[in-house]
Amino acid sequence: MDTKLKSLLEKLNREHSLELEEYQLLIENINPDLMKLAAEYAVKYQKEYYGNRVFIRGLVEFTNYCKNDCFYCGIRRDNRECERYRLRMDDIISCADEGYKLGFRTVVLQGGEDLAFKDQDICNIIKGIKAAHPDMVVTLSIGERDHDSYQAYFDAGADRYLLRHETANPELYARLHPGEMSFLHRMNCLQDLKNIGYQVGAGFMVQSPGQTAGDLAMDLKFIEEFKPDMCGIGPFISHKDTPFAKEKSGTLEMTLFLLSLLRIIYPQMLIPATTALGTIDPKGREKGILAGANVVMPNLSPTNVRKMYSLYDNKICTGEEAAECINCLKGRVSSVGYEIVEDAGNRVGFFD
Repeated sequence: MDTKLKSLLEKLNREHSLELEEYQLLIENINPDLMKLAAEYAVKYQKEYYGNRVFIRGLVEFTNYCKNDCFYCGIRRDNRECERYRLRMDDIISCADEGYKLGFRTVVLQGGEDLAFKDQDICNIIKGIKAAHPDMVVTLSIGERDHDSYQAYFDAGADRYLLRHETANPELYARLHPGEMSFLHRMNCLQDLKNIGYQVGAGFMVQSPGQTAGDLAMDLKFIEEFKPDMCGIGPFISHKDTPFAKEKSGTLEMTLFLLSLLRIIYPQMLIPATTALGTIDPKGREKGILAGANVVMPNLSPTNVRKMYSLYDNKICTGEEAAECINCLKGRVSSVGYEIVEDAGNRVGFFD
């Protein structure tokens, strides 16, 4: 292995920080030996803070309506081929109930930016879940809202919020999104969430159209400086009904390498092995765990709507019942020496 690259990884392992150009050098020179060493460092921290525990989050995709027109997304506003749906409040709470019975102690309510769900509706859903299961952590993933809305959800009992920044480069952000969407607003939303007291999740696409090694280095630097409690990354995967339909997908190798680097940058962070990883490789999620991830997010949505929540093509697990999905995942996680646990899975140190 190149001694300069090895010394950079050792520096990262020691200091949990690199200069922007140093991150870029590692990304530009990705190779199997570098990936192996990064994974070794990452797993050391993963085991130190979380042992062999893998946390589950039950995903409820409750609406695929969205006011935004992001160029990479299958549920974008202008996709006329997308069959739309909204779950009723009772159905959403029933999904959480079913998840609780199966051992889930975190539910993730995810949807497009659907303004048919008013703040009070979201608050009522949160309160309904909390009333039935006071020990269930409620995570929201419903995009950009204003500070008062975020505060209202938090006051209603929401614990975590996932808002992927998608890229830390404002210029790339502008190429991936329509003009009415603002990079600065996205970043301000993340800061608002942190200030309010949520456990905050950020995240980015890997090898999205036009993305460079320098762009990815900016993402790593952003995570290093912002220190989100969670960071979800996944390879860009094209969707047939978007302007990026013919663009090449991101690779498993780059995603795994960046996942390991994230664990070294912020060892206590919660990092999912995403569905997108499992979509580009049959063992993608297992490989993600072996690279440093410690969260998986099976789907609790009703099976009749799962195919409609199509952010990208060929998404896995769209036909399985929740119980089938969790049993399958338990076996997969166990096969690589880890264990799915019945635990809310808060970020180590968050409540200290």
